[in-house]
Amino acid sequence: MAGQWTLLLAAFLLPGFLLSEAAKIMTVSSSLGGSHYLLLDRVSQILQDHGHNVTMFLHIEEFLIPDFEKRNISYKVISWLPSEDHRKEFKKLFDFFVTEALLGRETPDNFFKLMVQLGIQCSDLLKRGDIMDSLKNENFDLIFIEAFDFCSFLVAEKLGKPFVAILPTQFNTLDLGLPSPVSYVPVFHSITDHMDFWGRLKNLLKFFGVSMKQWQIQSIFDNTIKEHFPEGPRPVLSHLLWKAELWFVNSDFALEFARPLLPNTVYVGGLMVRPVKPVPQEFENFIAKFGDSGFVLVALGSIVSIYQSQEVLREMNSAFAHLSQGVIWKCNSSYWSKDVKLSANVKIMDWLPQNDLLAHPRIRLFVTHGGLNSIMEAIQHGVPMVGIPVLGEQTENLIRVEAKKFGVSIQLKQIRAETLALKMKEVIEDKRYKSAAVAASIIRCSHPLTPAQRLVGWIDHILQTGGAAHLKPHGLRQLWHEQYMLDVFLFLLVVTLGTLWLCGKLVGMVARWLCGARKLKKALWRCCLGGGLGNHLL
Repeated sequence: MAGQWTLLLAAFLLPGFLLSEAAKIMTVSSSLGGSHYLLLDRVSQILQDHGHNVTMFLHIEEFLIPDFEKRNISYKVISWLPSEDHRKEFKKLFDFFVTEALLGRETPDNFFKLMVQLGIQCSDLLKRGDIMDSLKNENFDLIFIEAFDFCSFLVAEKLGKPFVAILPTQFNTLDLGLPSPVSYVPVFHSITDHMDFWGRLKNLLKFFGVSMKQWQIQSIFDNTIKEHFPEGPRPVLSHLLWKAELWFVNSDFALEFARPLLPNTVYVGGLMVRPVKPVPQEFENFIAKFGDSGFVLVALGSIVSIYQSQEVLREMNSAFAHLSQGVIWKCNSSYWSKDVKLSANVKIMDWLPQNDLLAHPRIRLFVTHGGLNSIMEAIQHGVPMVGIPVLGEQTENLIRVEAKKFGVSIQLKQIRAETLALKMKEVIEDKRYKSAAVAASIIRCSHPLTPAQRLVGWIDHILQTGGAAHLKPHGLRQLWHEQYMLDVFLFLLVVTLGTLWLCGKLVGMVARWLCGARKLKKALWRCCLGGGLGNHLL
């Protein structure tokens, strides 16, 4: 028994000894800031704490990453900003996009315009010889990119370094080369994995629609690629997605529907969950007022904190007044209208320790915007949810929350005080939601390795092996007609049709021969009969 434990300990520690030299790793954060930045900040910190030398390449905009200078970070940061004109245009488009989404008017066209601006910013970045030369001179061993902004792939390709990517959303919008049978793998904004005939038909039609939109979005960067990459080895953006050594996914099978994966695809949902600390006394004093009734935590993400709708705030405040629980609400107090009287059971805070409050024994419900980071924290602590999605991928996340039965959702444009209050009471009072949330927490917490251990373990693995070619199927390098066996099917079709044609010809020849033989026989018979009759008459 002691020998087995020694072997297990050696197996766990050996990778650390083999990786004798710290790697230089650059993390590239999305230009969209908010939760995208927070995820890459966490990744950078984990890799830095593991002994690597980490540098984050970051587009810093104050309205997307407030109070960045106050953050306590141990890794190096190289920041950049686009030209002033591009910054103003991006801010204008981003404000319009989020404002429309908060009013329930999010459209693909608005998102497309935002991505066009990101493409322009990307071209601006690749033109900046001072920045690109500085990054080249750093001679990084590996680049870690966030996949929401396609410019990150072009930066990695321009530097000529191996890269890994993390997907901050669900799979459905990107083709990573994964097997995706539409009979049970739902596409973006579709349905669950349990589909009847009409569900599968709808999913197939959605698949074609989403594929077309994704092609349109990726084509935005075609001009950038033509401008900054020579014609011979010019990359194709869709192929760059397959070029990633590893794909980390910010989700977990406690939330995601089971589906086929490739060996270089690793789930790391829950990276943002940190060790629980006691909540500050100010919060404890408020929670104690409501005794066994407990409290509800409300946090609708960084975007809603900045772009707050007064009408939505008024309806939510009225809904919270119907609850017997206390409500701790992350809400920017400077935007709170003086005309709205805060409900007696509500406490609003500009900042709150979300993970610690979710772990509190008296929490009864989490009202969330449906961001993956927030959902994974709630799952970690077994807290049921009411989701109010604001942006596209949040709706997709909450479809899974409802399918797994540890929460419900309500659209932002449907928020009325009575409706929201009924939804919250339903989840609090129906213990099946809490039971399902606890079951999801057991699935999430019973993994043999934590998300951080999986992240650094696989990064160390490909650093030691010089890449992940052994984890990628040859199918990723096949032409599309080879991958889907169309050439083989065409060959078999030609052989089958040729064989049928040849058989038809042979049958025709035999039939004609038999017909000819029968006619000859009849003619001979007539001759014989004619000759016999003549002799008889003679």
